[in-house]
Parts: sequence; structure tokens; C-alpha cells
Amino acid sequence: MPTDAYRISREPFYAPQGNEVALFEAAYAARLPVMLKGPTGCGKSRFVEYMAWKLGRPLVSVACNEDMTASDLVGRYLLEAAGTRWLDGPLTTAARIGAICYLDEVVEARQDTTVIIHPLTDHRRVLPLEKKGEVVEAHADFQLVISYNPGYQSLMKDLKQSTKQRFAAFDFDYPEAGLEADIVARETGVAPETAARLVQVGHAARKLKGHGLDEGISTRLLVYAALLIVRGVVPRDACRMALVRPITDDADVRDTLDHAIDATFP
Repeated sequence: MPTDAYRISREPFYAPQGNEVALFEAAYAARLPVMLKGPTGCGKSRFVEYMAWKLGRPLVSVACNEDMTASDLVGRYLLEAAGTRWLDGPLTTAARIGAICYLDEVVEARQDTTVIIHPLTDHRRVLPLEKKGEVVEAHADFQLVISYNPGYQSLMKDLKQSTKQRFAAFDFDYPEAGLEADIVARETGVAPETAARLVQVGHAARKLKGHGLDEGISTRLLVYAALLIVRGVVPRDACRMALVRPITDDADVRDTLDHAIDATFP
């Protein structure tokens, strides 16, 4: 089965925050399944893309959602004019070709769906295809990686202990201010001073988490604001559009953040 369609040909930009690259390399060498935990937009997906490129492995990514079924992951029969044809799902494809399979925000998927990954995350490394009557033995290079945001999940949307304890885990967070400003500047071409000011606004918003905000301003949103600025949008307008309006409709919180923007970009 060809793998070129799943390979990352160019190095993704990723700025390490610690020793996560070396730790992931060790986990991959042992073929341990890995769980990435951290807030929205802090770089988890970019990290997986970077590691797939660094390790020279194809990457199959799946954005999980509450409507995802087991068939969406493993595959299904399709009805065609000549009869039925089996179509592998992304998890099955990754297991067959020896790819890194990344299930993004896996907790959004139904719990009865996530159970199907269990046989791939222990010594068996197999994926039963019950509808097809086949047991797929994972390729020697296959690795499963999942991510989720533990701070944003209700008790009804959390991973079971029986799932969590099948993974090695990394904690991710937003980078420290200097590194985050460097990332924003590198990603967008915005002036370093402007990037530093955007990070100031982001830090002001993160202090409001749990006090009117469910989530703070992510590094991803800071990049969005910077992209608007380099295209000629006034910084204060770019911040309101990219940083404030997407995360809250609360008038008091908006006013607080708008004041922080005005103070940072007078």
C-alpha cells in the first residue's frame, strides 16, 4: 500500500519547550502509544507533524467528533454497482502501512468508539475488523498518538482509566512569553515587538480562565491576529477580531480584554 500520500515532505516549524522531542523519539523506538494533554491551540498537532517528519514516518490524522463511529475509524463496506467493496478507515490504513495515527481530541469521540483502539495499545498490537472477519496485525512501525484537553472536559467527556493507562503521556502548555513571541514572529513575519505585545494580550486573557473564560487565548489565535496585522489590519482591530470575539460573548469579559488591547496597542 503506498505511503507517499501520508508523508510530510517539508519540515514543519516547531519550537521545543523542553525535552519532548527526545522523549517522543524514545517512546516511538519502544512503539509505545502516546497521549498528548494540553489546552487548545498550544501546539500538540504541530508537534505530532514535526515528529512524523523527523522520524520519517507517514502520518494519518483524524479530527475526532461526537458523531464519529467505529466504522469511521476502522472502515466499512460500500455498495457499488458490481457489489460490495470494503474500504479501510484511517486507523486501519495507518496500522497496515506503519504510519503514526494521530487521533486529535479523541475524547470528543463516543466512548464505545474509543474502545476499539485498546487492542492496538498493548502487547497484541492488533485491530479486529469484526464486520470483515479479519484481524489486522499492526505494522512494526505503527504508533498510535492521541490528544485531548483535560481542562475543558466535563465528567461525561473524559477518557476512561482503562484507556488512559494504555498510554505514555506528555503535558503540553502554552510556551513561555519569549518563546511564544518568537513562534508568532517566525510563523507570520510580524515584527518581534508586535509579536511580544500580542503575547501580552494573550497572557492577560489566560488569567481570566475560570473567571469568565472557559479557555484562554491560544498561540494559534495569536498567530491569526499577527497574520491580520501583516496584511495591514490595525493591531487593535486584529486583536478584537482574532483574539476576543472568537472566545467570548460576555460583555464584561469583552470590555476587560478590549481595555487590555487598548493599553497594549495605544
